[in-house]
Amino acid sequence: MIVVFVLMALVAITLMAGAHYYIWRRLVRDTTAAGGTARRAGTVVMILLPVLTVAGVGVGRAETPFVLKQILGWPAYMWLATLLYLLLALLVGEAVRPLLRRVLDRRAASREAPETAPVEEPATVGAPAPPNAPAGPGPDAGKGADAGTDTAASAPAPSRRLFVSRVVGGAAAAAALATVGYGTSNVLRGPSVKRVTVPLAKLPRAAHGYRIAVVSDIHLGPLLGRAHAQRIVDTINSTSPDLVAVVGDMVDGTVADLGSAAEPLAGLRAKHGSYFVTGNHEYFGDAGEWVDLVRELGLHPLENARVEIAGFDLAGVNDIAGEEEGAGPDFQKALGGRDPARASVLLAHQPVVIHDAVKHGVDLQLSGHTHGGQMWPVNYIAQAANPTLAGLEQYGDTSLYVTRGAGAWGPPVRVGAPADITVVQLASRQA
Repeated sequence: MIVVFVLMALVAITLMAGAHYYIWRRLVRDTTAAGGTARRAGTVVMILLPVLTVAGVGVGRAETPFVLKQILGWPAYMWLATLLYLLLALLVGEAVRPLLRRVLDRRAASREAPETAPVEEPATVGAPAPPNAPAGPGPDAGKGADAGTDTAASAPAPSRRLFVSRVVGGAAAAAALATVGYGTSNVLRGPSVKRVTVPLAKLPRAAHGYRIAVVSDIHLGPLLGRAHAQRIVDTINSTSPDLVAVVGDMVDGTVADLGSAAEPLAGLRAKHGSYFVTGNHEYFGDAGEWVDLVRELGLHPLENARVEIAGFDLAGVNDIAGEEEGAGPDFQKALGGRDPARASVLLAHQPVVIHDAVKHGVDLQLSGHTHGGQMWPVNYIAQAANPTLAGLEQYGDTSLYVTRGAGAWGPPVRVGAPADITVVQLASRQA
């Protein structure tokens, strides 16, 4: 295990070093003069940024003062997001670079084409001297040998290669910063509300139109704190749901550091209460402490358990990450012995347990975990690792709905996967 960890660390360090060298080469070396102040400053920055990133991510995982995690976390994770989009933009620039240089070369060649030289007339007696002939003393004769050399000695315009490097580098930097800025605003302004209707064959007519507000991946931590939690609570309450389902990854840290940030969740309002199941991130700290805290805040933890609500069974299972602590998902405990004629809704953090849900006759599974990929093109990796990336899909007789989540993990940036809180409205086919 240690060997695998060391190898993964070496691969990560190698990739990080290679990425920063490439960026230094394109943004610093190719755009500045050798030995100049700009190149020295750029080199120092490109050395400090990866060091800051490793330090920020490292203290986030270690038992260090929470304030230090906040101070180092923002620049570290923001640079990680910027690094991703800067690399992508520069790679696009590699295709643009030769085309732009070719255009400039052709334009320069057309301007430098030699014109037809004029025919010189033969000299005649008494004719004036040709323009290049030595002339007598003129008005500038007494000003010395350096007169008139200012233009010749002036610095030449940047070469076409340097010009192309600066244009491509500047455009790549602008595109990366704009993308990260846009993605950060997507997170900080809070999640939007989605509405989805899911028909359930066994749902009684009396429960038709029942609304469940599904929220996942809030990720309270050093970067997203109490204000983030309050935005989510306000958004959920504005939908006036019948029930609130918090399907895991509520926090990234300990109760000691983040308990106060989670306090706004006590303000959740729903006709039939709020329910909670653990996600994998709860087990990064002490999941038991978080279960106790959410209970104090008025939420009802479903630890491999179920309750009967308004004509259907609501069940919840612990996250897969709990298996290492002997507290993993137990579908038999949560779903065994129930009346199969009743409709069932399962809260499970990770979509990958859908096959267990199908085996146990679940009608609807509500999940999160994927973030919808969070930052394009990471969504392709997330899609490969999960049966459903986001939205509603059918697996046999079981429907699976996956929310993109209300927060962000790592960089507080979302690109192509906006945060959401989903109001799932149950529909009875008997209605």
